[in-house]
Amino acid sequence: MAGHSKWSQIKHKKAKEDAKRGKAFTKLIKEISIAARIGGGDPSGNPRLRTLLEKAKSINMPIDNVQRAIKRGTGELPGSHYEEYTYEAYGPGGIALIIETLSDNKNRTVAELRHIFSSKGGGLAETGAVSWMFHRRGVIRALHPAKNEDDVLELLLDYQVYDVDNEESTLVITCDSKELENVKNILIKEGFTIESAELEWISDSTVQLADEQADKALDLLTVLQDHDDVKNVFTNMA
Repeated sequence: MAGHSKWSQIKHKKAKEDAKRGKAFTKLIKEISIAARIGGGDPSGNPRLRTLLEKAKSINMPIDNVQRAIKRGTGELPGSHYEEYTYEAYGPGGIALIIETLSDNKNRTVAELRHIFSSKGGGLAETGAVSWMFHRRGVIRALHPAKNEDDVLELLLDYQVYDVDNEESTLVITCDSKELENVKNILIKEGFTIESAELEWISDSTVQLADEQADKALDLLTVLQDHDDVKNVFTNMA
C-alpha cells in the first residue's frame, strides 16, 4: 500500500528501541493522562485508555507509573496539563508531513519545531495544506507463525480492510478507523500476537525522492520523532 513507506518501517523499529531504553515511557504517560482526562480513568468504559494500557504492558511500564498518569489525568494527583496538537508541514523535496504532539506549552513546542525545520529543511504549513492528501486509518501490526496475507484477508472479509502487507515477517493490516478494535480482537482470538494497533495518517499516494534528498528527509523525520513533545510523524515519502 502507498502509505506504508520506508519511514513507516523505520519508525516502528525505532519505537521498539525507544521502549527498550525507557524513552517511550514519557510520551505514553502523556497519552494516558490525556485519555483519562477526556474519557475517565476506568478502562472498561474508555477504549482509548484500554488500548494505551495494553501498550504500557507490552513495553513493561511499571504499574505505578501507569496509575499516577491516570490519576493526573482525572485530577486526583497534581501534574502538568497536556493537550494534543496536530501540525502540517513540508520537508526536503516537498514531502508532506503530519506531526502529532502532546504538549503542556504550545508556544514552546511550535518554536522548537520551527527550529528543527530551519536546521533540517522544510517548514510548518497552514492547517489543511497537506492533510487533504491523507486519510485516518486503523493500522495493526501482528505476528503469527502460520498465517500469511491471504489468510488474514480471508479471515477479515466481513470487515473494511484496505490492505495487508508483510514487512519483515510482520503483517501490517490497514482498516477503517472505526474497525480498529474489532479487527484487533478477531486477530487476538485467532492466535495473532499484536505488536501495535493505532490510528495513523495514511497518504493517498507517495513521493519518491532521490537518495540525497531521501537521506535529508529521513534525518528530519528522525529528529522530529525524537522530540519529547512529538507523538507521531506521518509522511507521504515513499
